[in-house]
Amino acid sequence: MSRLSRPITRTVLPLSVVLGIFALVAAAARTNVSRERPEAAGRVTAEADPIVGQVDRILAQKWVDAGITPANPADDLTVLRRLSQVLHGTVPSLEEIRLFESDLQPRRMERWVERLLNDRRFADYFARRLARVFVGADDGQFLVFRRDRFWGWLTEQLHNNRPYDEVVREMIADRGLWTGVPQVNFITAAVHEDKIDVNKLAGRTVRAFLGQRIDCAQCHDHPFADWKQSQFEGIAACYHRVSISPVGVEDNQKEPYKVQDRKTLKDREITPAVPFYSELFPEDGTERQRLATWVTHPENRQFERATVNRIWGLMFGKPWVDPVDDLPNPSGNGRQTTDMLDVLGADFREHHCDLKRLIATIAACHAFRLSSEHPLLESESQTESVEQNWAAFPLTRLRPEQVIGAMLQASSIKTIDQNSHWMRRAFRFFQELNFVKEYGDLGESELGEHSGTIPQALLRMNGEFAKDRSEGNPFSAPGRIAAISPTDEGCLELCFLVCLTRYPTGDERVQIQPQLEGKQGDARKNAVEDIFWTLYNSAEFNWGH
Repeated sequence: MSRLSRPITRTVLPLSVVLGIFALVAAAARTNVSRERPEAAGRVTAEADPIVGQVDRILAQKWVDAGITPANPADDLTVLRRLSQVLHGTVPSLEEIRLFESDLQPRRMERWVERLLNDRRFADYFARRLARVFVGADDGQFLVFRRDRFWGWLTEQLHNNRPYDEVVREMIADRGLWTGVPQVNFITAAVHEDKIDVNKLAGRTVRAFLGQRIDCAQCHDHPFADWKQSQFEGIAACYHRVSISPVGVEDNQKEPYKVQDRKTLKDREITPAVPFYSELFPEDGTERQRLATWVTHPENRQFERATVNRIWGLMFGKPWVDPVDDLPNPSGNGRQTTDMLDVLGADFREHHCDLKRLIATIAACHAFRLSSEHPLLESESQTESVEQNWAAFPLTRLRPEQVIGAMLQASSIKTIDQNSHWMRRAFRFFQELNFVKEYGDLGESELGEHSGTIPQALLRMNGEFAKDRSEGNPFSAPGRIAAISPTDEGCLELCFLVCLTRYPTGDERVQIQPQLEGKQGDARKNAVEDIFWTLYNSAEFNWGH
């Protein structure tokens, strides 16, 4: 029995509950709600095979150097759940599981990666993840900052797979009204007391797009890193001319940028400048246009390295280089062909900063498809070596919107997506907002290591969210499974598939299935409700693995 599944059996047993149904499975697989079958071939990943091979060789060499054997490959249903969690913020529906199981053609996983990426749920969910990096998690000043408009705009860019460098340039340099030109909310998110905080913009620009922490040099030279106060001031000066007017964000400040010298207490005039690769900083255009060009310049390796590191972090739950926003300064213009960030970064740049291709490539690499179980982790020996060398898929705590997203999907037999009724989609949206608010949002620090809290555990166990999602009614998964399951064995399998995207283990069948015997009507419904509640609160449900 797996590490994550052990708590389930121990918790389910006292509840005297049950699970199941193959008949419902067949009905779900037949339901016609525009769930088309995936394309015949995984085109994007097939084209990326040489890069996947390079990444796998780098990982294989790490394992050899560390003297460690990687974990076994995860089964396909585990990888499907993993992909759904990181790309859609939820678990696969029963419909999707059955369609996946019926796909027996070669390169099944590659086709499904593309299917998930082309689903609007990917763009919507990833937009929310990236928005935390770009505009933070604070509400901002409503009159000049519209998060909903920014989310909507970013969602469209991701769904249409616009080149990522173009998207970034628009955020940094565009002008206009925050409602009509939503990308300028990147600027207005930094408004504080009716003034634009250029220091906040400078720090966020370098962290979000170059993966580096220059904020520490805001007041003085960094005591440990190479950052100088003058470098931070040069970036901040690029935003000095920005102003808020009745027509939106403009670049019409006339006065030069000045700061007070802490030693002399006199003002110093600061010229817009960049901290490295100064030869890539153009002379023409507004200061913001020049900065946007420099950040995304084809020869600015930090942009592509930072992008790969962040996307890797969103896919695995932790970045390749940790912390995600503390990459080392560039040492030169030459590429390190053996460095994983550079290999993926070069491919990303050569394919016009295609985020979907980058994600598909990472999803195809060996490390992404490894099991989270490893003998050295079980024995608590060499745990650090396994984790540092990516010899097993990381066990990471799910984000709050992933937890509630999984609960909402698991409570429904049908897929909740853009084809669903607008009321169901609105219900999910507001349920997620409320749950995240109560659970706690880490904002742009989401990829750091954070332990769960007692209030979070109590919210899952005693809050209305898990209780309501476990309720058995004619329209919910618990209610339909309890009412229609023809066999105890089928009921057990259905509950595990809907909640955990896997079949129960032999031990779980032996220990739980007898609890279903003789249960009918309300007794059977109550048992299934208890099982759903228990699975929602299990470690396996609440962790990425």
